[in-house]
Amino acid sequence: MSDESTGTRSWLREPLLHFLLLGAGLFLLFHLVASDRGAPKEIIISEPRVEALAQGFARAWMRPPTAQELNGLVEDYIKEEIYYREAVTMGLDRDDVVIRRRLRQKLEFISDDTAAASQPTDEQLQGYLQQHAEKFLQPGRLSFQQLQFSVERRGEAARRDAEKLLGQLQAGRGPADPAQAGDATLLPAGLEDALPQDIASTFGEDFAGQIDKAPVGQWSGPLQSSYGWHLVRVTARTPAVAPTLEQVRPIVLREWQFEQNQKQSGEFYQSLRKQYDVRVEGELGVLLEKYQAAGSEAAR
Repeated sequence: MSDESTGTRSWLREPLLHFLLLGAGLFLLFHLVASDRGAPKEIIISEPRVEALAQGFARAWMRPPTAQELNGLVEDYIKEEIYYREAVTMGLDRDDVVIRRRLRQKLEFISDDTAAASQPTDEQLQGYLQQHAEKFLQPGRLSFQQLQFSVERRGEAARRDAEKLLGQLQAGRGPADPAQAGDATLLPAGLEDALPQDIASTFGEDFAGQIDKAPVGQWSGPLQSSYGWHLVRVTARTPAVAPTLEQVRPIVLREWQFEQNQKQSGEFYQSLRKQYDVRVEGELGVLLEKYQAAGSEAAR
């Protein structure tokens, strides 16, 4: 084999040659794309756009731009616009997950803004309040006293001691001051006009659920909490009430707008989907089994 042939093959393997060939291919691609467009496309930089660029600069630098800086902002915007149009023409926006997701979000924002801009009448809000009365109920309140029997101090005897004292109190043979019969604790001796969430945050969710069923005006229990066992005496119970529109107007308005947003977004999507002939190739069930099997193999 001649030295000339060997030298030729060696030259063909040079990275520099590959780079030059790639560059030439890209140049040819740009030339072909540009030659298909005919006359140059127009880019108009409107006065509001220039004002927006200047305002953006002022917010960032806390001063208005100079003439030179403003000219630079405009030139940079023109460069961005040209690159954007060229990229779209070449299809560089396709199959890009980030770009696709961002464009979807922008369309969804347009739909959201439309829903947010709509202002309901009082009749609409009143009707929404009545249709969703349970959502806006003002919760009931409780006032009660409690005696704690600590499991940490008494062990398994805590519940028995509580039941024993309850029997005495119900029979009228309890101590003159029942508070002295319970264990000393950092928990409050009771709560006044407390909401369910206040009771739960102090005594726990289980306790709050149990005391909600306790009778008014007498000692009952024992009720369990994470602190031990408790005897309770409910002194007052205010039931949940349906509020008037004026009492919950901001909340009802927010919920109404959210529901309208969801409804309009769904309608907007369906109106767009009707314009497309959508076909999913392959059986989804078969494909799912295939990928699940592949995942199981990979996990082994």
